[in-house]
Amino acid sequence: MYSLFYVVVKQNNITLPSSSFSTVQLFSLSFVFLAGVQDADLSVLSQTMAQCCKNIKETVQMLASRHKDIHGSVSKVGKAIDRNFDAEISAVVAETVWDTPERQKYLSETIVEHLYRQGMLSVAEDLCQESGVVIDMSMKQPFLELNRILEALRMQDLRPALEWAVTNRQRLLDLNSSLEFKLHRLYFISLLSGGIGNQMEALQYARHFQPFASQHQRDIQILMGSLVYLRHGIENSPYRGLLETNQWAEICNIFTRDACALLGLSVESPLSVSFASGCMALPVLMNIKQVIEQRQCSGVWTHKDELPIEIDLGKKCWYHSVFACPILRQQTSESNPPMKLICGHVISRDALNKLTNAGKLKCPYCPMEQNPSHAKQIYF
Repeated sequence: MYSLFYVVVKQNNITLPSSSFSTVQLFSLSFVFLAGVQDADLSVLSQTMAQCCKNIKETVQMLASRHKDIHGSVSKVGKAIDRNFDAEISAVVAETVWDTPERQKYLSETIVEHLYRQGMLSVAEDLCQESGVVIDMSMKQPFLELNRILEALRMQDLRPALEWAVTNRQRLLDLNSSLEFKLHRLYFISLLSGGIGNQMEALQYARHFQPFASQHQRDIQILMGSLVYLRHGIENSPYRGLLETNQWAEICNIFTRDACALLGLSVESPLSVSFASGCMALPVLMNIKQVIEQRQCSGVWTHKDELPIEIDLGKKCWYHSVFACPILRQQTSESNPPMKLICGHVISRDALNKLTNAGKLKCPYCPMEQNPSHAKQIYF
């Protein structure tokens, strides 16, 4: 009733006094006004109100439908968190893995090395002081230099990286690395982006490409051909692809890879690789633990330092060769190493002991008989 009264007031341009009205007074006024409104006006008001109600109903239904879709997705988040995160993981973790001071020292050194790799030098120093870990300066210095050069590359300053590449040119060539050429190429492109004013400097700098002419002839031809369009701007020429910004991220990755190779290190720190491997393996282990508990076969998994099943972490996590005994179908370990027989075939030590009969061993792959003591342990 109040809404209809408001519509009547607006349509008839009626001005009400500024004093406030009570609810009873408003209803009384509405009846007074409605009594003076003609039937035609009431019909128009009725249609207007019906259309407003229809629009409101459609809007409410649309909002409710959208809320239902959003609520359905949001309600699944909690279930997904509960399914993928388990607060109790002690059943798949060896409790004594960090008990000894030696192992704790290894863990602290691994964390410090990771912090040095990430350029968090102050955090690494604080951790060394609090944990009592002593890091030799010879181990620290390469990471300091690597982070200094990477920081310069992120600022698009190529000079520190070029100086490092020239100093280590022979070692980089032994790795078949193209780092130095790509650094010179990027510096030449930075001169091209400066326009016609850098033409002479670019021509003089092109002499740095001479040692790489045989390996990178096509790339050098493209760079020299771009000089023709220098007056009109490289960005307006067929060579505008030389100005792509992703080249700076690529050169940072190449420098990190080659510098770590010269230092005898992996591109990624052992801590990050271990963490990523654990994230992939932990859900599988939790599922196996649940299956073992449901089927009440707790004796299947007796040692937490070994996995009950094989977990594929991908080729990215392959760092050493793996040998599986062809007889027992088991992967060899330190306690069960691979043994080479006189005939050249390789089996595990456990298989060797099981095949030994009366001090003699017959190779399972060839008829040669031999003394088991003549087998030699091999290392991959």
